[in-house]
Amino acid sequence: QVQLVESGGGLVQAGGSLRLSCAVSGSIFSLDTMGWYRQAPGKQRDLVATVTSSGNTNYADSVKGRFTISRDNAKKTAYLQMNSLKPEDTAVYYCKSLLYSTWGQGTQVTVSS
Repeated sequence: QVQLVESGGGLVQAGGSLRLSCAVSGSIFSLDTMGWYRQAPGKQRDLVATVTSSGNTNYADSVKGRFTISRDNAKKTAYLQMNSLKPEDTAVYYCKSLLYSTWGQGTQVTVSS
């Protein structure tokens, strides 16, 4: 059974930084593409960034240059480094295993102005 557990969310002022982690168990992590998504209240869940098994990355235009997705295959963990945070980044952030189509439980990120 594949399980994903996110951590690292919290409350931060605009301009600040947070680093989210997604610990994965039960999967062949090194072969998986990992994604970070976010969902603001009343809005749909949107893609933030993905990283493939070979390390290729893709970002939503709204976060390019501010967010960095990475992975550590030895630790079976994906990360999302978020810098220069804005109030509009406030959302629940979810990690997803694209290979197994499995979501984590989400972690709240709140950016105050």
